[in-house]
Amino acid sequence: MKKSVCIGLTAIVIAVLFVTTLLAGCTSSTPSTSPAATTAAATAAPAATEAAQQKLVIATTTSLYDTGLLNYLQPKFESQYNVKLAITSQGSGKAIQIATNGDADVLLVHSPAAELAFMQTGKGLNRRSFASNYFIIVGPPTDPAGINNMTPENAFTTLLVKGTNKTANVYFVSRGDGSGTQTAEINIWKKAGYNYTVNVEKSGLWYIEAGKGMGETLQMASDKGAYTLTDEGTYLAYKGNLTLVPQVTKGASLLNIYSVMAVYNDKQPVEKIQMANNFINFLISPQTQADIGAYGVDKYGKSLFIPMSVSVPTATAGWVGDYSTPATDLTPAPVTTTAPAAITNTTMAAMATTVPAATATT
Repeated sequence: MKKSVCIGLTAIVIAVLFVTTLLAGCTSSTPSTSPAATTAAATAAPAATEAAQQKLVIATTTSLYDTGLLNYLQPKFESQYNVKLAITSQGSGKAIQIATNGDADVLLVHSPAAELAFMQTGKGLNRRSFASNYFIIVGPPTDPAGINNMTPENAFTTLLVKGTNKTANVYFVSRGDGSGTQTAEINIWKKAGYNYTVNVEKSGLWYIEAGKGMGETLQMASDKGAYTLTDEGTYLAYKGNLTLVPQVTKGASLLNIYSVMAVYNDKQPVEKIQMANNFINFLISPQTQADIGAYGVDKYGKSLFIPMSVSVPTATAGWVGDYSTPATDLTPAPVTTTAPAAITNTTMAAMATTVPAATATT
């Protein structure tokens, strides 16, 4: 009997304790969210995010890059439009080919004839000229060829005659890269009465093809004690490291015009074309034109480029593009003439070296 009572009391006590525990669990307050959980929740859902930054690829000539002009203008444009510029520099011929392939959004070069041909393919929009300067022929201070103050055509003729006759220390370094500078060189040879590919290109050891950008070509000519054709802006930017001096600085064939255009293809988003137009309008805007006109004055005593707002050069018809009308076109005008499928270095040289059939050598 005592044993049964003890077992019953024990069971009652256990039951009471169990119920008490359940009641305690139900009536206790739920602890607040831990600091770690709060932090995770805060970081998982930020209040707002900035708009994704757009990227704009610019294919340009080495002279605009080597002079530092694009580095100077880049942050001004990027901060104004929340865009990142990706700049690739090479000769104008290669830059045009990159644009033709659809691998750039903006083309910025100085080879007017090739630019016009590119526009005719329907792959260019809103061509605008924004600056100019001049090519110059530089060479050793001793001037072994005796070309100082000649016309560009007479200087080239003298260099060819003395170079092929193996006159001591007469060498010429060409860009040799299908650039706008090489195209200007080929045009001078043509005006002097020579077929570049027949009379000049493989005419002897005096004529050296660098296959490099303007800065490297200048350095090569300086090391060799040779002459070369360069845009004045790049020469001034590199002058401190060179032994070369200007020998020929005047002549209509030395004019150098810089233009910009948007790249168009059927895969190009309209937003990208609009941003390319923003860049074009940025370059021809009054503020940027003033910035271009001031660039280099403090360091070189003169601007490296002449903005269109200061002086519009007289040039071959079509070479100077519109420089005041805002770029707004999103698609090209219908192509009314047959155009080459692609602009190559060979095409550029052919455009500059075509001679009458009677004077061509077979």
